[in-house]
Amino acid sequence: MKNEPVRSEAVGISEEILRKWEAKGVSRRDFIKFCTTMTATLALPLTFAPKIAAALEDKRLPVIWVEYQSCSGDSEAFLRANQPTAAEIILDIISLEYAEVVMAAAGHQAEKSKWDAMEKYKGKYLLIVEGSIPTGEGGVYCTVGGESAVESAKKLIKNAAATITVGTCASYGGLPAAAPNPTTAVGVRDLVPGATIVNLPGCPVNADNLTATLVHFLTFGKLPAVDAIGRPKFAYGKRIHDNCERRAHFDAGQYAESFDDAGHRQGHCLYKLGCKGPEAFHNCPTIRYNEGLSWPVMAGHGCIGCASPGFWDTMSPFYRRLPQVPGFGVEATADKIGLGLVGATAAAFAVHGVASAFRKGDAMESDKVKVEE
Repeated sequence: MKNEPVRSEAVGISEEILRKWEAKGVSRRDFIKFCTTMTATLALPLTFAPKIAAALEDKRLPVIWVEYQSCSGDSEAFLRANQPTAAEIILDIISLEYAEVVMAAAGHQAEKSKWDAMEKYKGKYLLIVEGSIPTGEGGVYCTVGGESAVESAKKLIKNAAATITVGTCASYGGLPAAAPNPTTAVGVRDLVPGATIVNLPGCPVNADNLTATLVHFLTFGKLPAVDAIGRPKFAYGKRIHDNCERRAHFDAGQYAESFDDAGHRQGHCLYKLGCKGPEAFHNCPTIRYNEGLSWPVMAGHGCIGCASPGFWDTMSPFYRRLPQVPGFGVEATADKIGLGLVGATAAAFAVHGVASAFRKGDAMESDKVKVEE
């Protein structure tokens, strides 16, 4: 069974496209899996899989990837992607013209390749920005090749077809912008208001969300629909709390009180240990990290809301619980909710027991009447 060919007609991808990918060393099974995974990630019907397959076949998107105030964590996350790996498919569907972390060139040669690519693909390339933009003191805190990040970013964004920010630093300023923000760091949208930009915050960005955004642009010629703060709805449209595998424990009033107690070992809710899941929007519980194996909450550490603007300030202290639980009323706390649910559950069982007793009594009385007759 494992060696049987995948039925391409099941998803509508043509044999011609599959054979071309097989010639590149990508099995038809992996390619079909990639296309269907992308439709699921983008919240599209499966019928869009052939359209995605055709887009990957027909185009090779020029990409310029720049870093400013960054730890390179987002580049590293991208290089560790597995669905697909950067080497297997991503480098086949994009033309990576410039990226400090992976390029062989350095110094003036590297800078020349960046500006040459901008001119060659003006209005057609996709710009990926990693790291915040320091605007203080004329931008001197981040200068590459004699040009400040402010000047470089504005020029590259102006000439790009669209811009993707990867990581919370590029999206909203991130750690460099945390109080007291000594370099006056900002996110890309704050630097160039009105530009065609989509934010993929996270610390680091989830590589699957980046891949899906690239595929969306290739397939539809535009960036995906975004929320009020510029994040794609397919990845940031649902609250972490609602999809968390520990949610049932929250509803049952079962919480870990410390990182070494029995509740923590049994997978109880981490709300009291500072989890910000009730206020965070991201697809971490469904996409996960490390080949889809796990994510922080599943591994035992509470969410710190890293995909939210200003999370270093607004979500800290990271290990202190939220004062209120969103969605349950301003007076509701975890303690009250837990106790209330436990009490309601006990009452429900009690009512069920009384009703069962009445039903049992009625049945016995009915049988007694039949016997007497």
